Amino acid sequence: MTRTPLQSLILYAVVILTLGLILFPVYWLLVTALSTTDKLYALPPKFWPVDPHWDIFARVWEAKPILQWLTNSLIAAVGSVALSMLVSVSAGYALSRYSMRGGAAMGMFVLTAKMLPATLLVIPLFSIFAKAGMIGSLWTLVIAHSTLIIPFATWMLKGYFDTIPKELEQAAMVDGCSPLGAMVRVVLPIATPGLAATALYAFVLSWADYAYARTFLVNAPDNWTANLGITTMQGEYVTYWNDISAAAIFVAIPIIVIYLFLERYLVGGLTAGAEK
Repeated sequence: MTRTPLQSLILYAVVILTLGLILFPVYWLLVTALSTTDKLYALPPKFWPVDPHWDIFARVWEAKPILQWLTNSLIAAVGSVALSMLVSVSAGYALSRYSMRGGAAMGMFVLTAKMLPATLLVIPLFSIFAKAGMIGSLWTLVIAHSTLIIPFATWMLKGYFDTIPKELEQAAMVDGCSPLGAMVRVVLPIATPGLAATALYAFVLSWADYAYARTFLVNAPDNWTANLGITTMQGEYVTYWNDISAAAIFVAIPIIVIYLFLERYLVGGLTAGAEK
């Protein structure tokens, strides 16, 4: 279908407006980081600082254990992704390929678990971890984040497995593969876009967490994640927002890099579950 010039103009205008709304907070975060404290509250506000202080990033990196916070966040996120994918791949494949009594109800129960807010699970999880002596350990975040990731990841992968013909596995089993071998050697390689999109969703969810980190790690400074560490930069009477903005940019960079590398898998994985 050929668009008219007016339709193309409207389409481009909508795209530009959407990009502006999405990118403006990122732009303002950079402006805040490069501005001095006294210039932040000056009126009228400047859309770019007259004398940007690029050294703010080196100063914050040296003053705060940014690298340690990022490392802790990375450990928690990678652990959550590994545990969640191990469970979700198995569960999603079982729901997609096997008919069992109560399977539909089980699937709805898994989906319902996703509807529970994270804050609702904080108290029971804290009680369990406290009795197990795990408070202050990064393992608490790995397990807690997995409880949030697995329900949605299971349904996301089930939708993707449904698009893969069962005949491929049957042909592999005729050639001598076991059901598990057919899944590992045939289905999972084909499902790479779906696996990448699900893993990226799991990583971002874990990386962005604050509530669980604040609850389980507040008394363990050596295990603070990036989001928890940044909140400690807020002062009781004075808050240096330029320092906080610079630290926030450090936290955002890993996610941006991951999205740049996995963007093509993300688009394919999110749309394939809707096809049949």
